[in-house]
Amino acid sequence: MKNIEELIGQLFIIGFKGETPSSSFLNFISEEKIGGVILFKENCLSHQQVKENIKFITDVTSNKFPFIAVDQEGGRVCRILGKPVEIAAAQTYAESYGIARFTDEYSRSMLYLESLGININLAPVCDIFVNEKNSCLKSRCFGKTAEEVIPFITKAVEISKKSNILSCLKHFPGLGEAVIDPHKKTTVSYYDKSAWEQRERIVFEAGIHAGADMVMTTHIKLPKFDATIATGSHVIVEQLLRQRLSYSRVIITDDLQMKGASILGDIGERAVKAFSAGHDILLFGQDSDSAMEAFEYFRGAYNRGEIPKERILKSLERISALKFKIAKSVLF
Repeated sequence: MKNIEELIGQLFIIGFKGETPSSSFLNFISEEKIGGVILFKENCLSHQQVKENIKFITDVTSNKFPFIAVDQEGGRVCRILGKPVEIAAAQTYAESYGIARFTDEYSRSMLYLESLGININLAPVCDIFVNEKNSCLKSRCFGKTAEEVIPFITKAVEISKKSNILSCLKHFPGLGEAVIDPHKKTTVSYYDKSAWEQRERIVFEAGIHAGADMVMTTHIKLPKFDATIATGSHVIVEQLLRQRLSYSRVIITDDLQMKGASILGDIGERAVKAFSAGHDILLFGQDSDSAMEAFEYFRGAYNRGEIPKERILKSLERISALKFKIAKSVLF
């Protein structure tokens, strides 16, 4: 096996600013064997640009099958615009169009994503829209009850599998009751385990049973579960997700550059605390300098003995299983 230090980059998915990746960004992901790249709207101004940017990335990460991720939920959260890849918002399908139209249009979108070179769609949104004041999730949820949401979640996961797109359930353990947008500030909700068991748990469990490849957590503080935010909480990541839901696949953070994650410390501390809580992949947005800083801090923490080798190996094992699926779809 390779030196573990040489494989730490596989735990990271990072983004970049601008229409195309800079040479310094490409050098970094190549030299440090970064696991993947997330694309944002300014990286995807045309379908041709998406293809070209993915080629820039894959050319410097040959034979490593990098994750190429995007948020293509629908509605206002569509990084790639234009038919057939752009679809309506979750709320529109749930309240107006119905699941048959969702099935048709989501299928077209996922197949087109795969043709562009995308292999992860950071969707579907499993949150239940229980708080009308929740501006972060406005129009992004499939309903106000678990029963309304579940059919769309299971269908999205099934379609993604057929399209060779890795799916990602979000935002665990549930963001629907919140008011504050975690992009702007750490959000807090006061639901307890009993409420979670009867509401959010049911949706995430359905998505997991349908075969979702990944689960994304969110920067939310739940005082009735733990004193720290979900991103840094062993209770929420390991006890709720791994043990209560018997989930054994990849867990990814939400963007650690969000202001909601700042309660965990500076960018490097966030990465270490999130990983120590039980995450496998650490996600960073468009500030690549910040992501590089976090990478160096994380590597230093490993070298100082703060992160056990066995813990990294376990996450690499889960990540490798996903990359095998990508490689298999490409090779066969």
